[in-house]
Amino acid sequence: MKLACTYENGNIFGHFGHCEHFKIYEIENGEITQSVVVSTLGNGHSALAGFLQAAGVTALICGGIGGGAKQALAAANVTVYAGCSGNADEAVRALLNGSLVCNNNATCSHHHSHGEGHTCGEHSCGTCGGQLAH
Repeated sequence: MKLACTYENGNIFGHFGHCEHFKIYEIENGEITQSVVVSTLGNGHSALAGFLQAAGVTALICGGIGGGAKQALAAANVTVYAGCSGNADEAVRALLNGSLVCNNNATCSHHHSHGEGHTCGEHSCGTCGGQLAH
């Protein structure tokens, strides 16, 4: 299977729609066998769902993500693990072992903040639990 992370300087990039790079991981038997950083070629927001689908990606780890992009990814059969932050490689390993901390209700809007001095994608709350099918 292929899994992608929004990516910038080794970390999960905080806003799916503005992501300039993905790190795409090949997963076999619950282990990372290969990874590559790819450019989004200037695509943004919902167009990124087609980009990931064309690359064969079936799961995505990201920070904040808007509703339209979530719908486009669902239509492309890409499972989304949103509200994640930190090191991309560590997040993938955490997802594979069932300990990824994320908030699948995390959404991004260009026009809001949580009112707590931060915006979506800068924190994690809740836990995904479960594991990916291998």
